[in-house]
Amino acid sequence: MLKAFINNIEVEFEKGLTILEVAEQVQVKIPTLCKHKDLAPSGACGLCIVKVEGSNKMLRSCCTEMTEGMKVNTHDPELVEVRRTVLELILSNHPNDCLTCGRNNDCELQSLVADFAIREESFNKIVREVPKDLSTGTIDVDPAKCIGCGRCIEVCQQIQNVWALSFLDRGINIRMAPAGDIQLADSPCVRCGQCSAHCPTGAIFEHDQTRQVWEELQDPDKFCLVQIAPSVRVAIGEGFGFPVGTNLTKKIYAALRRLGFQVVFDTNFSADVTIMEEATEFVQRFVHKKGALPLITTCCPSWVDFMEKFHADMIEHFSSTKSPQEIMGTLCKTYYAEKNKIDPGKMKVISIMPCTAKKYEISRAEEMFASGYQGTDYVLTTRELIRMIKQAGIDFSSLEDEEPDHLMGDYSGAGTIFGTTGGVMEAALRTAYYFVTGENLKKVEFKNVRGLEGIKETSVMINNIEIKIAVAHGLGNVGEVLNKIKQAKKNGDPLPYHFVEVMACPGGCIGGGGQPYGVTNEVRRLRTEALYDDDQKCEVRCSHDNPFVKKLYKEYLDAPLSEKAHHLLHTKYVPRPEYKK
Repeated sequence: MLKAFINNIEVEFEKGLTILEVAEQVQVKIPTLCKHKDLAPSGACGLCIVKVEGSNKMLRSCCTEMTEGMKVNTHDPELVEVRRTVLELILSNHPNDCLTCGRNNDCELQSLVADFAIREESFNKIVREVPKDLSTGTIDVDPAKCIGCGRCIEVCQQIQNVWALSFLDRGINIRMAPAGDIQLADSPCVRCGQCSAHCPTGAIFEHDQTRQVWEELQDPDKFCLVQIAPSVRVAIGEGFGFPVGTNLTKKIYAALRRLGFQVVFDTNFSADVTIMEEATEFVQRFVHKKGALPLITTCCPSWVDFMEKFHADMIEHFSSTKSPQEIMGTLCKTYYAEKNKIDPGKMKVISIMPCTAKKYEISRAEEMFASGYQGTDYVLTTRELIRMIKQAGIDFSSLEDEEPDHLMGDYSGAGTIFGTTGGVMEAALRTAYYFVTGENLKKVEFKNVRGLEGIKETSVMINNIEIKIAVAHGLGNVGEVLNKIKQAKKNGDPLPYHFVEVMACPGGCIGGGGQPYGVTNEVRRLRTEALYDDDQKCEVRCSHDNPFVKKLYKEYLDAPLSEKAHHLLHTKYVPRPEYKK
């Protein structure tokens, strides 16, 4: 441990930390706009300047390493004035439409301007007139609000390895846009929304559909059903002042009924159904040699989009099982509609998801119309649901707990851990073990697939046969896993893996692009722990033991991979060679 001083406070720290990181240890908050804990420092905004004794320069604390004996001053009148001037310069090139901006009251720039008591404009206003890009229907881009911090570009290129965004032009005209200045829908974008999750302003924002959903809820001829994804329950509380990771499942059920939904289901149920199909697929391929190995999971629409664009040669390895969202939508308009004699043409299924790409998934031709109707009609992110609850004047924190509608609302512990990296794999292994041996595991946890390490490799034994496993999250980590598979196939070597899980967003769905802002690895950890705690508390912890899943197969689907199950619950994939790298 090394020692130094910040504002005359002695601090001990490990070698390699920056001044910004060390300052946090003594509860000193240095303002930043370009720095995010997920991203490498760039020093782009210049707000984090500090003074160091012995230096005649103001140093950027985000990228200056703290050294032994260093004496740092983080806040004096001159530093405060320089920071105010930097903010005023940013504002001179930024629209003044905070009241109509999607990030109003949740904007990092707005918060800093308030902190520095900027009440008037000191520089002439030069705001660029550049059109909004609404082409994807999932992520809206307003380049006029870009402050040039580079966070969206860094996450898109370095963490996600998608390279859909870049900087165009120079100087005061610099702006963020797809390379070639094309529409985002025509770029390699996979709609994961990590750009919007990391943007400090309203330059990138989820495509809001709350008005359309309000209209459906107020239409007396519509029958509105809703489902909530696993990770929504442990993130929504952040929008209402709850500690990070608070599980609010039953309050969400209550709030959704207050909003006007006639039926409240839980995507955890359809996650259990996904596992029934996907685990059966794996057993067919691994035990009975019917299909290519490894089997790769496909619950994440950004990963599916990425694969079709850049790794279409791996399509034969993809599970054909639909995502839990689409399975629920299809079952609502077939199984539930038939049992309750409801016209599926009057049904509207709304999903509450942590993910902007789920808005894209429901438009995929391969996913739609297995029931004769579009399965899911609208997708709202966690952030959109928070806004709807506030619009409705609901005192969320005071709501009494309620139960879901039970036909497709009850779930196993395996269903709830779908929301985090490694969860799909763990849930599938619990059921695959049962399908192979006829017995449940005495200990159902697979802790080697848990955690926030980018790639997790392990193996498990079923009937003395080794199953090699890989779990990757964050699309930038996927290439390493796929390259190992491709190289083994090319050389005729033994497969490095038999079963692979991929989630596009770091941390999985708990870190999805539609979750409350401010996600870091600590936030991801707390949300994840809440899901595993929910799993531990569930009386039923394996998908195949869910009594309502058993009822579904007995009454309607016959068996996993049956003709009817395959028609309703499975999909196909389409190569898109125009995106080949």
